[in-house]
Amino acid sequence: MKHIPRKRFGQHFLVDQLIIEAIVDLIAPRPGQRVVEIGPGMAALTQPLAERLGQLTVIELDRDLAVQLRQHPQLHVIESDVLKVDFLQLAQSLAEHTPAPGPKLRVVGNLPYNISTPILFHLLDAVDVIEDQHFMLQKEVIDRMVARPATGNYGRLSVMLQWRYAMENVLFVPPQSFDPPPRVDSAIVRMVPHAAPEKVDVQLLSELVKVAFSQRRKLLRHSLGKWLELRGWTQPFDLQRRAEEVPVAEYVTLAQALASKSPG
Repeated sequence: MKHIPRKRFGQHFLVDQLIIEAIVDLIAPRPGQRVVEIGPGMAALTQPLAERLGQLTVIELDRDLAVQLRQHPQLHVIESDVLKVDFLQLAQSLAEHTPAPGPKLRVVGNLPYNISTPILFHLLDAVDVIEDQHFMLQKEVIDRMVARPATGNYGRLSVMLQWRYAMENVLFVPPQSFDPPPRVDSAIVRMVPHAAPEKVDVQLLSELVKVAFSQRRKLLRHSLGKWLELRGWTQPFDLQRRAEEVPVAEYVTLAQALASKSPG
């Protein structure tokens, strides 16, 4: 039975066979690896991934699609909103039931574009158990993820993800590769967690960066300066710049310094 894409789930199904093969080659799955696919949909990527892996875990919100996916003997189907899935717990559970060494997951998927950023931040909480991530996303979101300082695309998403991942745009995907075609260009991003990231209070860094970019057209003294002043910050930090001019490392260093100043 043909599945009609559901707008409320942001469903756009990949149908371009050449693109599918290119994505699978980029992921390069090997037998026995613990791979989790978010939003398998009509199994365009799922089928070739499962064939190479032998076993694949998929997370699908759509009940009708989950029923169809359960008929596939190589799939472990989690019927859930991905934002409610505990990836730390999932990694531990899969480690207990599969022979591959170590607990780490490889995460892939064609993410629903309407909630792609919340999914990326949700996975950030579980980055310690993730080997790598390959996601189909709206191209303009990936442009923001990989943006360098002093460019228009550089922002909160750039800082928060670049602190923790090495990222690159690895494949362009045109609208006609989907059914129905989205109104935007898409791309594939590869995200590999840094082996030894700077230790930082993630909530503090997130708040700091959010404040900094809240008035991105103005100098930082108008936004971050006032925020730092309220916290009794008196150390040197160049506030005569715009938020987009500050490299990731400087935001991280500032967050570390603020945390060391805080009582307790």
